[in-house]
Amino acid sequence: MSQKKLYRSRSNRMICGVCGGVGEYFNIDATLVRLLLVLLGCTGSGIVAYFIAAIIIPDEPV
Repeated sequence: MSQKKLYRSRSNRMICGVCGGVGEYFNIDATLVRLLLVLLGCTGSGIVAYFIAAIIIPDEPV
């Protein structure tokens, strides 16, 4: 049984692929993740969390 891993998406990316990767990991549409990020971005913490995730989460292997 293989363990599911979180990666930044290479095929479904707008900026760094974080939302696409989170969407693929949780099996939901990346657009919903992007909308949630926009709502969190209004508080300022969402933008910081996005860029921290972009640094921490590795790219999807080829």
